[in-house]
Amino acid sequence: MSLVAPTTVRNVSGQTVIEKPDLLAVEEPLEIRLGFGPIADRQQRSLAVTMRTPGHDAELAIGFLLTEGIVHSPNDIVSCRHCVQDADKEGNVIRVELRPEVAIDWSRLERSTVASASCGLCGKTTIDAIRALTPGPVATDFSIEPSILHALPAQVRETQRAYAYTGGIHAAALFDRQGKLLLVREDIGRHNALDKLIGAAFWQGWLPLHQYGIFLSGRVGVELVQKSWMAGVPLLAAVGAPSSLAVQMTQEANITLAGFVRDERFNLYSHPDRVKN
Repeated sequence: MSLVAPTTVRNVSGQTVIEKPDLLAVEEPLEIRLGFGPIADRQQRSLAVTMRTPGHDAELAIGFLLTEGIVHSPNDIVSCRHCVQDADKEGNVIRVELRPEVAIDWSRLERSTVASASCGLCGKTTIDAIRALTPGPVATDFSIEPSILHALPAQVRETQRAYAYTGGIHAAALFDRQGKLLLVREDIGRHNALDKLIGAAFWQGWLPLHQYGIFLSGRVGVELVQKSWMAGVPLLAAVGAPSSLAVQMTQEANITLAGFVRDERFNLYSHPDRVKN
């Protein structure tokens, strides 16, 4: 599947108007279905539908399952593949078969979905719910030099093939303490790009990601911190700004959060000692 789609635009520059070809980031739905239950009573149920840029769909699905606390090890998964029986949804339905012993708390998942959309949800409730799924605050000796953070935006931008064509797609990158990029994933959705990245690291057997940092091309909301915490990431860096609840959660999770990482500057919002001067 292609990450970009051709179109024709009417370009207006001052008083000059011309028609010219352009490229758009592709956006299509992906339905994630689960096969679960004992061998004698296997069931199938739709878990979520997300709007994503096609590509690395299995990583997206697995990353989503991990960050929702449904799976904890690659051994929990029997298979992950696109459904072929839905011809009208070709390529847009993926089914993950779980081992019979994997238990799913559907009531918790449904509460989580409702809570995420609730404007009255308080920060403490959100953090308490995530804390219950994680092993606890991230404990690691990971640290980096400021120069590593300064170099990340340009490094990641060089790998963003779809962004170079469209200007409308996000990236999530995994890097080590020397600043080497190990994985980069792109998607029109910030959350999907991170799920793809975490799902890829999960398949590699790298989790928990205690010796790595993650760089994000946009702003940082609490959901992105949640996903990083579930993956055991000690340092989260982003081009954009964090939200107040994102900062609160990184403080609770013992995650170093760097925002506005661009133009040879950045702000440290939590646990700054991991960035050595």
